[in-house]
Amino acid sequence: MNMKKRTLATITTVTILSFSLGGHMFAAGNTFKDIDNINGKEKIISLKNQGLIKGVSESQFLPSSKVTTAQGIQFISGGLQLSLAAIDFNKAPVASGLFTKVTDKAWYAEAFINAYYNRVELPKDIDPTKTMTKEEFTNYLVQGVEGIGNLPMIKLVPVDITDDAALNPSYQGSVQRSLKYKINSLDANGKFNPKSELTRAEAAIMLYNALEFLKTGIIS
Repeated sequence: MNMKKRTLATITTVTILSFSLGGHMFAAGNTFKDIDNINGKEKIISLKNQGLIKGVSESQFLPSSKVTTAQGIQFISGGLQLSLAAIDFNKAPVASGLFTKVTDKAWYAEAFINAYYNRVELPKDIDPTKTMTKEEFTNYLVQGVEGIGNLPMIKLVPVDITDDAALNPSYQGSVQRSLKYKINSLDANGKFNPKSELTRAEAAIMLYNALEFLKTGIIS
């Protein structure tokens, strides 16, 4: 596969972004009835009202449901509107040529391809069926944000994370930057909880925060 050129489109507005959390979702109608006790429910509702997220039914979001890697990558690719529109290929890429466990006909195949060619560093043996952890999703989301946002290098003063030792060393930088971009925040005990399994509510809130960061471009 030969790529002639690789340029990335920059997001100009968040109102045109769209994504799906999975392969078989229904369009959300009325406000989700199962998020009343969820912190950040206003962010979920805002994304729904903008047509940016879908639920498992018209009234259910299932906020505590765990997110698979396939859903997480679809979430990121669709939410950040990653595509191959600005890239010329001699031959269109296929998922099986990039990954060992992503079939070409899988509903999420395009999302994986789009993420790969937009600077999201997905391993060749990534498993779409595996439940995603918070640190994994953060790492890929931050890479996607930085790729499309053409962000400058910043001098980062690391935040003290009390469970830093639990972080995968290769994710430490992206986790720290996610805190700087206000995509994530630490809990009351200063923990990031990197190995916790990602929920749909957490994923939606992180995406909302990422889009807000891209919209303002403010790094404080």
